[in-house]
Amino acid sequence: MVKLRTDRPDFILLDLMSEPRDLACREIRSASDVPIIVLTSRNSAQEKVMALDAGADDCVVTPFCLQELLARVRALLRRAGSTENPRTFESGGLKIDFDQRTVSVRGATIRLTPKEFELLRFLVANKGKPLRHRRLLQAIWGSNYGDERQYLRVFISQLRKKIEPNPGQPLFICTDPWVGYRFESPSAQ
Repeated sequence: MVKLRTDRPDFILLDLMSEPRDLACREIRSASDVPIIVLTSRNSAQEKVMALDAGADDCVVTPFCLQELLARVRALLRRAGSTENPRTFESGGLKIDFDQRTVSVRGATIRLTPKEFELLRFLVANKGKPLRHRRLLQAIWGSNYGDERQYLRVFISQLRKKIEPNPGQPLFICTDPWVGYRFESPSAQ
């Protein structure tokens, strides 16, 4: 973990034979936002969900086709490099330190899950741009999640409850009907 704090690899390919794989992924995610692909020998939905919820960006079942793995790495690197990652954000009582992975609302520290934090980071990095459901899903959860709109709605709702003064009338995470979501800065409105 010390190496992750000083050096930043382009991505991590995490292949652990022993359990718990999710703990290693969580430890990496607590120190860095580097893209992570987890290799697993189990082709179960539960194993994949555990890895993704722990902070992995993608999950590949072994044995795998090398060309598929390389294509997933290229896609992950495209997504990771597609937005300018801000170091901090502050507006309307919301303060985010992306390096420290901390969020506060009107001075109170807010705890976000790793996926909530990554979703918030992606929204802020694309501030003012309407982001389609599919793009958000694939950027945060991986290429297999492009059609899981209800999954995204749940996470957006959880984020709004945590950061919005009034989640029913959001100032930060706005809905663009039939398109997706857009992050706005209230002080810029």
